[in-house]
Amino acid sequence: MNRALIVIDVQESFRTGGLWETLSDPKITDRVDRLVRLARRAGDLVVWVLHSEPGSGNVFDPALGHVRVMEELRREEGEPLIHKTAHNAFTTTNLQQLLTERGIRELTVCGIRTEQCVETTTRVASDLGYGVTFVVDATATNPIPHRDAPAGMSAAELLADPRTLSAQEIIRRTEYALAGRFATLATVAELEAAAAAEA
Repeated sequence: MNRALIVIDVQESFRTGGLWETLSDPKITDRVDRLVRLARRAGDLVVWVLHSEPGSGNVFDPALGHVRVMEELRREEGEPLIHKTAHNAFTTTNLQQLLTERGIRELTVCGIRTEQCVETTTRVASDLGYGVTFVVDATATNPIPHRDAPAGMSAAELLADPRTLSAQEIIRRTEYALAGRFATLATVAELEAAAAAEA
C-alpha cells in the first residue's frame, strides 16, 4: 500500500451550519462513499480528517457534537481519524508523519470546501512531494459572499446578491488552478474504470 484516500471535512458541522442548501452537491456523500469503497478494495489507507475549532461555540466546536463524520459514511476500525484546526490537513496534525511511516507517496483527496480545505491540502501535499489526485466530483463548496456583503447573510440573501461568487465558478477556478501543476484531476467514475482495468 503506497496510496491513501484523504477524506476532508465531510462532517455534520456543514449540515448544521445553515448554508447546507447552497452547497454545490448536497449528495457529496454518495461519491465519497464510492471512493472509500474503491480505496478499501485496493488495500489503500483511508484517512478521515475533521475540522475542529475548540472553544469557538460555533458548529466546528467539538463540544457541540457536530464534529463527526456524516452519518451516511462509515469509518472502519483502523482507519485514522485526524482533527485539524487549520484549513489544510497537514499543518496542525500528524498526517505527514502517519503517511511517511506507512510509505505512502500517492494521495487521492476529496471533501467539503473545494477551494479551501481540499485545495489547500492538495497544494501542501504537492509541495511535500506527494503525487495528488483531486477528485473533482467528490468535492463540494458553498457560494462566497462579496467582501463588502454584511455578515450573517441568510442562504436566500447570499444567492440573491449579484456579487456572490457561485459555487460552480469557485469549483471551475479551483480545478483550473490545480490541474497539471499541483494535482491530476479525475472523476469518481474515471478512478473506478481505472481500477477495473487493473483488476
